[in-house]
Amino acid sequence: MFSKILYIVLFCCAGVQAQQSNHPSRFTLGLAYGNGREFSNNDYSYSNSYIQGQLYYSLNPGKKWEYQLAIQPEVNFGRHRLKNYYFIKPDEPNFAARRDAYIKLKDVREYILGVSFFVRHNFTDSFSLYAMGNVGPMITDTDTERLTKGFAFCDVFALGASYNFDGVAIDVRPNLRHVSNAGLQDSNAGFNTRNIAFGITVPIR
Repeated sequence: MFSKILYIVLFCCAGVQAQQSNHPSRFTLGLAYGNGREFSNNDYSYSNSYIQGQLYYSLNPGKKWEYQLAIQPEVNFGRHRLKNYYFIKPDEPNFAARRDAYIKLKDVREYILGVSFFVRHNFTDSFSLYAMGNVGPMITDTDTERLTKGFAFCDVFALGASYNFDGVAIDVRPNLRHVSNAGLQDSNAGFNTRNIAFGITVPIR
């Protein structure tokens, strides 16, 4: 319900912005919802959904090849379960208790501040395709056998498409996502997921 209300607000704002100016804006505000799951494997299951805010800055608005920077704060809602009981080795501390704990389905919350770079090709004033690379710090609130709770990093590579309706752009973004902690904590196997996100963006005047 909260995300639907935000969508309505953004649509209303876009209508006002579109009437104020036809000049391309450097700043764009967006909101997206995405979901995904792990690549097929025998070690673990992991599914996720997320809500992401988006603030874009264009280095060269209105050009055919456009370059953008973005800040993308995100809350990710994960569901994880250990499938391979022997992923945790007998020589690890408390291995039996950890196996019993991680074999159960767990809710995992991740709080991410993504910093992204976009290369976008504007085929027309309405339609564009883009590639995106993202890296950002992350806090996860739940221990798993693959990732110790606390500080980590989230890396995303995406290909996407946007279509503009009178100032409101509809965005579709398939993406690959990796989270790990760069060896800063004990468990660092991380999670790899394939995702798709849908969102809207509006210019800020």
